[in-house]
Order: sequence, then C-alpha cells, then structure tokens
Amino acid sequence: MTDPIIRVADIAWGRIRSPDLDKQEEFLTRFGMIRSARTDTALYMRGTTSSHHIHVTELGDPGFVSLAFRASSEDDLHKLAAEAEGASSVEDIDEPGGGKRVRLTEPNGYTIEVVHGVEEVAEIPIERHAYNFGNIDKYKRAGELWRVDKGPARVMRIGHGVLGTTKLEESTAWVRKHIGLIASDEVFVEGDKDKVIASFNRIDAGEQFVDHHVFLYVGNEKAGLNHISFEVPDFDDVMMGHEHLRDTGDYDHVWGIGRHVLGSQIYDYWKDPWGRVHEHWADTDTLNNAYGTRYVPAEEGLNSQWGEPAPMEFINHVSP
Repeated sequence: MTDPIIRVADIAWGRIRSPDLDKQEEFLTRFGMIRSARTDTALYMRGTTSSHHIHVTELGDPGFVSLAFRASSEDDLHKLAAEAEGASSVEDIDEPGGGKRVRLTEPNGYTIEVVHGVEEVAEIPIERHAYNFGNIDKYKRAGELWRVDKGPARVMRIGHGVLGTTKLEESTAWVRKHIGLIASDEVFVEGDKDKVIASFNRIDAGEQFVDHHVFLYVGNEKAGLNHISFEVPDFDDVMMGHEHLRDTGDYDHVWGIGRHVLGSQIYDYWKDPWGRVHEHWADTDTLNNAYGTRYVPAEEGLNSQWGEPAPMEFINHVSP
C-alpha cells in the first residue's frame, strides 16, 4: 500500500443545511451543544472542549454538505492542494473561527474539508462525581452523595461521521489515500471477507492511541449521511441526554441505549427536525498501530453487547 498524501489529526465538524436556523439551534441546544457564533446564513455550535465549533448549519433546503478533518500543519494543506486530484486551492475560511482549508470531493459527491488554524476558545470545565466501582474502589466517592441536575447531555467534541455509499471499496480506498485513515474493523457477510459491507476507519497516529473509528462507510443503495456522532463524558450523560430529549416530545428517537461491539461505545441516537441522525456516546475503545485491522462477521460486528438490535430504520438511513 502506498503512503497517503497526508494523515489528518482528527475530525473537526459536520456541516448540514436547514431551512430554519432557530429550530436547528433549539434542537442542538437540547442535544447538549452551545452556540459559538451565528450569522444571517449559518449557525456554529461548540462543545466543552477548545474547538471553536463542531457543528455547522447553513441556511437552505435540508441536506448534508460535508465533514471536516483537521490537518496537522498548513504544509499538509498545500501538499493536499498540489497532489490531490480535483482539490481546491488553499483557501481562507470566511467564517467565524477563521483558519484555512482545502476542499475535496469524495466518490459519492460529498465534500471533505481539510482545515488548519481554526481559532480555539476557552474550554468549559465539566465537574463530575467519581464512580464507586465495587470491584476496584467502593469508597472512591466516600461520604459524597451522587446528585446531578436534570438537563441536556454535555457534548464535549465531535467523535465521528458515517456515510452510506453505493461505492464502498472505492470510497474506503479514497479516504485512506487522501487523508490517511486506516481500517480498524471491516465487517463482512456470507462468511466471505471479500464481501465487506461496512468499514470502520481511524486516525493513523502510529503508537499514539486514538478512538476506534473517526469515519465509517456503510454500503447502501443510496449515498448520504447516516449519522454524526458526539462524545459526552460518561454513561450518566448519555442517560440524562436521552431523558431530556425524550421529555421534550419533539424529536424522533432512532436507537439506544446500548453498547456497541465495534468501538464499544455506550450509544443513543436521535433525529433532528429534518431527519438527520445525531448520536451521543461515551466510553470508546482506543487503539494504536498494534491493533492492525480485523475482519468481523456482520452478525457480530453490527450487534450490541447489550441493548436492542439495530433497527432497519437506522441501518438503511441516509440523509442526502
């Protein structure tokens, strides 16, 4: 396998379009994000980490626009612009947060933004009680009562994006060549490792540990966004977020709560007002290059360790 053009450092944001920014902001606030900036034509939402924003909504007809990934340096942007077929030049980002980017078009026609130098903001501290684990330290929280105010989950960061594709092999090859992702787990059917139906890809950081996956392609009859995923601190935040969204009565719940097999995250999935799926998760597996790539049968890989099986509504879902 040839070396990729660059190796990105992390995912930066997801970008969608919505016809009503007020309604979109209300959902994302209830989901646990915080407004970072807003213009007449776009909404920028952040989490508790130093990223200026992790979610962008442009004003317009409902649709999925792009996923953005962080380059390790501006030099990587220039390398990508020079060597990637169809790449834009290195552009100044004329949006809140600034920075520079190169725009690429992946095989399904969606934009991949590779960005660098976006403004950072002050982190928002999260105070959290310690867990008393009976088999490790039952007295970690000795004398301290567990009391948590009701409200939304506290989204920290964007964790990964998932696209449905009619061109799975071509798409995975493209994302590995252009932004240097590597396969964690390939999910196959019919006992044939050549019949891959889903590909979990992670950042290539060598010996450094990273999330199990940052980008996932799933074979589908149509291309589009399956979901965008956001990390929250712990199991309780997943549960609190679930109850908060449930109690509004305004949004469709898709799947959860459960624990994945691949990645091991505790998950919960909700649709925004225009059907785009957003995930809360906590407690992912972290891997480095010692893990390599595994091939996993679908009956194992797409199952849950606990919780209900994935509904077909979720498996087949794409938002164009």
